[in-house]
Amino acid sequence: MLSVSLGPLVMSVQRGVLVLAVLVALMVAVFLARQRRVPVADAVMSVLCWGVLGARLVFVLRYWSDYAASPWSMVDIRDGGFDPVGGLLAALLFACWTGWRRAALRRPLGIALSAGAATWLVTSLALVAMVDPARELPAVPLATLSGGETSLAARHDGRPMVVNLWATWCPPCRREMPVLEAAQQARPDVQFVFVNQREPLWTVQQFLMQQSLQLTNVVMDTQGDLSRHMGSFALPTTLFYDAGGRLVDSHLGEVSHAMLRHALQRLAPSESPEKE
Repeated sequence: MLSVSLGPLVMSVQRGVLVLAVLVALMVAVFLARQRRVPVADAVMSVLCWGVLGARLVFVLRYWSDYAASPWSMVDIRDGGFDPVGGLLAALLFACWTGWRRAALRRPLGIALSAGAATWLVTSLALVAMVDPARELPAVPLATLSGGETSLAARHDGRPMVVNLWATWCPPCRREMPVLEAAQQARPDVQFVFVNQREPLWTVQQFLMQQSLQLTNVVMDTQGDLSRHMGSFALPTTLFYDAGGRLVDSHLGEVSHAMLRHALQRLAPSESPEKE
């Protein structure tokens, strides 16, 4: 499963695990605050905020060339551009500074943060240990624009593969298409497949013509079978498969130039990290 649906709210499983860890840390902090009469919950929130800020700043600095052209995009965190090492270091430094300034917070803050970290670790390991057939390239039938039948498994040619689930009515899908188009043209070592969800052929063809998009490997999932198989409940969703056909990463929501470049560098690390 790539995403979870909570009423109108849809988020990736990875973010869901992180939210669970944060909630556990806050609940432990609230409990300790009532026992010891110290503002542990406020301290935990401050540590988390500094962690998020540090993760974003480090990511933006790493891919500054992608953000410089559109400075406003630096604050648009919907692209998922966060550096975990930078975030962890920022959170640890602020936690240590807080403990140094206020001795009464050291032990309860450490307990609350440890509870959150343990929750994240255990839940993540449990998810990894689960047998998930969707991690292999699926053989779910898809239709080509010419009317033939194909599948992701059939189209795999030994290169790493990026699979984008999209629809013409989806604004984020439309906005990210030029980003994906540029990456497809710049990275011939990576196979891109664009899987339209539940739309008729003429709608897709008209959209590609109107937007002047030069995309290859556009296929149709007219019944949404692939998205159901993958457990994806929102669009756009981008899947990253390694050369062996194993799912190694996924992204729920619009991709930016920086986020996609980061993902492609991890998918094909032998390539030079030049800007696409």
